[in-house]
Amino acid sequence: MVGRIPVMNVMPVVDLGRQPAKATVAEPLPVRATVFREGHDRLGAEVVLTDPSGARRPPVRMTKHAEVPDRYDAWVTPDVGGSWTFEIQAWSDPVATWQHAAGLKIPAGVDVDLMFLEGRLLLERVRGDLDGSDTAARSVVDGAIEACSDTERPAAARLAVLQSPELEAILLAHPLRELVTVEGPYPLWADRERALYGSWYEFFPRSEGATQDPATGTVTSGTFRTAAQRLDAVAAMGFDVIYLPPIHPIGEVNRKGPNNTLTPGPDDPGSPWAIGSRHGGHDAVHPDLGTIEDFDAFVARARELGLEVALDLALQAAPDHPWVTEHPEFFTTRADGSIAFAENPPKKYQDIYPINFDNDPTGICREVLRVVKHWMAHGVRIFRVDNPHTKPVAFWEWLLKEIRRTDPDVLFLSEAFTRPAMMRGLGAVGFHQSYTYFTWRTAKWEIEEYLRELATESDHVMRPNFFVNTPDILHAYLQYGGPAAFKIRAALAATGSPSWGVYAGYELYEHVAVKPGSEEYLDSEKYQVRIRDWDGAEREGRTLAPYLTRLNEVRRQHKALQLLRNVVIHSSDDENVLVFSKHHIHADGTHDDVVVVVNLDPHATRETMVHLDLPAMGMEQGESFGVHDEITGADWSWSQHNYVRLDPYHEPAHVLTVRRTR
Repeated sequence: MVGRIPVMNVMPVVDLGRQPAKATVAEPLPVRATVFREGHDRLGAEVVLTDPSGARRPPVRMTKHAEVPDRYDAWVTPDVGGSWTFEIQAWSDPVATWQHAAGLKIPAGVDVDLMFLEGRLLLERVRGDLDGSDTAARSVVDGAIEACSDTERPAAARLAVLQSPELEAILLAHPLRELVTVEGPYPLWADRERALYGSWYEFFPRSEGATQDPATGTVTSGTFRTAAQRLDAVAAMGFDVIYLPPIHPIGEVNRKGPNNTLTPGPDDPGSPWAIGSRHGGHDAVHPDLGTIEDFDAFVARARELGLEVALDLALQAAPDHPWVTEHPEFFTTRADGSIAFAENPPKKYQDIYPINFDNDPTGICREVLRVVKHWMAHGVRIFRVDNPHTKPVAFWEWLLKEIRRTDPDVLFLSEAFTRPAMMRGLGAVGFHQSYTYFTWRTAKWEIEEYLRELATESDHVMRPNFFVNTPDILHAYLQYGGPAAFKIRAALAATGSPSWGVYAGYELYEHVAVKPGSEEYLDSEKYQVRIRDWDGAEREGRTLAPYLTRLNEVRRQHKALQLLRNVVIHSSDDENVLVFSKHHIHADGTHDDVVVVVNLDPHATRETMVHLDLPAMGMEQGESFGVHDEITGADWSWSQHNYVRLDPYHEPAHVLTVRRTR
């Protein structure tokens, strides 16, 4: 039912309030609503948060949007994790109504005495609501009441007292509220910071520390112990999360060979996503990688280096997974009695059986929860979920709520490159982060639209993670763009999203596809061990690692780059030069502004003018300020319109810190 003061189109609201909107501890969150009433009387609105303990926080006044009629906005910031709610309170504001009328009537000589009388009565009500200890405010209001009553003074002088900034501030902080309407409460869930901000690095443990006998060509797989030695280099590049593809026993039946062939040799390791064999299933580790104690040591070493371990959760089974004999009801049996393997036509995955969640939902839910809690007990607090869009959304809603109920710090990343409705649906039911379409957004207009969408339209439902590459995705831009393309995409991902990711080999410019038109790597690490000469690449300067390191350093130094909802798109005269900024105001009032200018053309130098929307950055139009390039160390003086020249072979992107003059 509509309230006396209508409050409509409230945001952020997910699924009509049935699901909580996404929030993060210490992350500013926008709240907005359409608020209006009949006639011309003025109104006010504010947001009231209730924290997980049930305590109501001080209200935050909403302000009227400058361009959208009847829209009111406010920013609120949860300061502890857990379940929050917010409500919007709207009211008729008799003081603001009187102020508006008085500002028109008194200078025109209309109802002057009556207007001052009405003002005095309203101000006396305000004075009665003030805290008795607030002597400064009471003194200002007393002076205004006296001005209303002082008929010896000119009307203009009396009105000036009533329009003083000091009185305006008091009336704004202590409004008279009539016909109060409450809309809500609506749920929010505030997650820990890593749900929003982090730099991810993916590697296959079996490749890290692997060796090859030069005489026989025999490859010896890496282990958790050898992979742990690579963690120092990952941490040194400034990454926060080390993500491991499945570490479980790999099926031997229908095992895939190099480049996804169906004719593996006896020593081919198979795909880690073909989970399960005679050595165990989802709760076991591959014997070639070591023991569960070795995994525990890996997690402990990562923690020492400031890295969190993210583990792949792939709910599927190889034909020789223990589930196939112990729980055949988990799968789909075809008319000929065979179990259906996975397909994504024209792709076929003969080494994988998908789970049928309709056959035994209770048993499947119980088993998956057991598996997840098993790895949680071994120090895993982040799961990257493989293909969640091929499982029922209702299952994920149940699982994520069950984990949140006991372990709200455990995070889940959705790997779902699929229809927008499914991606948003998975985010709505609880996935903390989502893979995105970033990999396929390469044109300037596409990137601009996507940054706006993620920051202002879907931010309450899904948080993005910009992976520049994955074992499955080698975009043509990287295949043919040369080293400059790798820099460009890294700069865009690291500054455009608070979470971004890199799959090992990116820093070595690995770019060869299995065939033209494919996004699959040649000699994909999904099907074989890849031995990389990290030390040789570093000695010879054939690595992007220093650039990735610098990007992560800049991200850690600037809170503005750790937030999602603060993107402003600016313009340039070149369709290959993208410009955006991120802004944050610290608690002490200092500003953190970063302007990013990127040449999207990896093959040619671009010279152009860039045009900044300074008011959107909280600056005056025409204001001058200094900028410092965090990548090259150069300094310039900038204003609204600025010339840039970006040579992709030297440096394709500016990441500029704004140094304000006031």
